[in-house]
Amino acid sequence: MRFKLDIVKLMILSPLISQTSCNDDKHARQVEPSFYYWKSVLNVSEFEKQKLDSLKVKTIYLKFFDVDWDEVTRKPLPVAKLQAARDELQGGITIIPTVFITNECIQKIDTSQVKQLAENMYSLILEIKKSIGIDAIPEIQIDCDWTEATKEKYFLLLKNFKLQTPDSRLSCTIRLHQIKFFSKTGVPPVDRGLLMCYNMGNLKNPATNNSILETQELKKYTGNLSRYPLPLDVAFPLFNWKVLYRNNMYSGLIQGLPDAVFSNSFCTRTGNRYRILKDTLLLGYDLRKDDLLRDEQSDIKEVLAAAREISRHLKNTPLRVSLYHLDSVILNKYSTHELESIYNSLH
Repeated sequence: MRFKLDIVKLMILSPLISQTSCNDDKHARQVEPSFYYWKSVLNVSEFEKQKLDSLKVKTIYLKFFDVDWDEVTRKPLPVAKLQAARDELQGGITIIPTVFITNECIQKIDTSQVKQLAENMYSLILEIKKSIGIDAIPEIQIDCDWTEATKEKYFLLLKNFKLQTPDSRLSCTIRLHQIKFFSKTGVPPVDRGLLMCYNMGNLKNPATNNSILETQELKKYTGNLSRYPLPLDVAFPLFNWKVLYRNNMYSGLIQGLPDAVFSNSFCTRTGNRYRILKDTLLLGYDLRKDDLLRDEQSDIKEVLAAAREISRHLKNTPLRVSLYHLDSVILNKYSTHELESIYNSLH
């Protein structure tokens, strides 16, 4: 009798279990994994290709060039143009050409120059596309940290650029401050935005703990995220650097200087800060007595916490989740499981 009763209970509950499962599937967000590639020479190692394959990454945001202001000619010029061999990233990988333009360039450019800049940018994209053998461009991304003061000229550039690319989706990067204050900084005239969840702290302040990523700092910017008018993709950091202060003033960023090269013979360490005790030449870097270096990392626990926080507020699906950036030295610090967990936390 007990056995029969359990069967009846199971028959009653089965539709409910099935319905719950369907509802869960319905609300599961589709996540597309992707990466940024941010070097001027495209040379993807076998290790990097294996990582892309293991993570099922089919999309790469590939920086084609930067645009900066040239004081001599008084006009914007391309710099750091991509050098690459043909077929370097073939095998089912979709390439999204990405162009970084400095906010200084937008500040100094005359409105009458904007249309020509858009045309020149698109022309150079096509030139690089042809040189590396890309067949189609489904999307182009523009990266710029625009401000309230530069939004009108920047948005005009985007509108003119969009006229060049009727068959390609146009996206642009969105910083956290542009989300929080979007009533002032405006919403760019593009098809889609990509939220950069890094570089959120005050880099130049010696008291900052980690300017790359701190979840508590991130939470200060997410209040308007669910109300942002554009559909958003999202990017998280994997990179690290050391921030140099001289005479208690910000003096620059140092990359490629591992902790292992620091010795108590010339420095002391407190937390994530190194104090230089005497003038030292370290792997080509000229460090002086009393210099302060702050070590900043993209800790996996912090990245996952940030991803969960962002997931609570993002409303759109499907969602492309990018990691910055594709580099063997960086990737060696993370297991495949850890990288997968970042993508999975956004489902």
